[in-house]
Amino acid sequence: MQTQKLDDSVLVKSYIEGNERSLEILILRHKQRVFSFIYSKVQDRDVAEDIFQDTFVKIINTLKLGKYNEEGKFLPWSMRIAHNLIIDYFRKGNRMPTFQNTDEFDIFSVLGDPTGNVESHMIKDQIHSDVRKLVEQLPEDQKEVLKMRIFGEMSFKEISEQTSVSINTALGRMRYALINLRKLIDQNKIILTNQ
Repeated sequence: MQTQKLDDSVLVKSYIEGNERSLEILILRHKQRVFSFIYSKVQDRDVAEDIFQDTFVKIINTLKLGKYNEEGKFLPWSMRIAHNLIIDYFRKGNRMPTFQNTDEFDIFSVLGDPTGNVESHMIKDQIHSDVRKLVEQLPEDQKEVLKMRIFGEMSFKEISEQTSVSINTALGRMRYALINLRKLIDQNKIILTNQ
C-alpha cells in the first residue's frame, strides 16, 4: 500500500507503532502550511525555521509519549502547537512591548494571550492581520520606526543609528506612528479585544 496516499490518522498510528517513514511523510505533507503560518506571524525566516523545528520536536515528543488524541486532527493540532510556540517567542524577552506613556498604548498586547478557545485564537489572528495592514498605511518614516521597534525588537538607540536620526526623532516618529495607528483603528472600526 502506498504510504504517500494514507490519511494523516493512519500515518500517525503507523509512526506511533515505530514506522519513522510515516512521520517523514506527515512533515513533508504539512511543512509548507505550518511554516507559512509561522512565518506570517514572526516575519523572520530564521526565527520561523527555529519555531518550525520546535513545533515538530514537540509533535514527536507528544506522539512518543502517547498523549496525542485523534479528536483534533493532525494539521489543526500541529498549527495549535506552532501558534503556542509563536506566543512563547513573543513573550520571551518582552517582544510584546508595553508603553507606559498614556498617549501610547499597546495594540500588540491583545495578541499575546495563549489561553482561550480556537475561536478566540482566530479572532486574534484576524486582529493581528488587520493591525499589520493598517501599519502599512502609515507614513514611511513612522512605519519604519514602528516595525523596527515592535517587530524588529530594536532599541531606540539602534533605530536612531540605523535610520541616521537622533533618538528624540526616533521616539517622536514612534509616538506619531502610535497616534496615527490609533486613528486608523478608530476609522476602520477595528475592535482590539474579543470580549
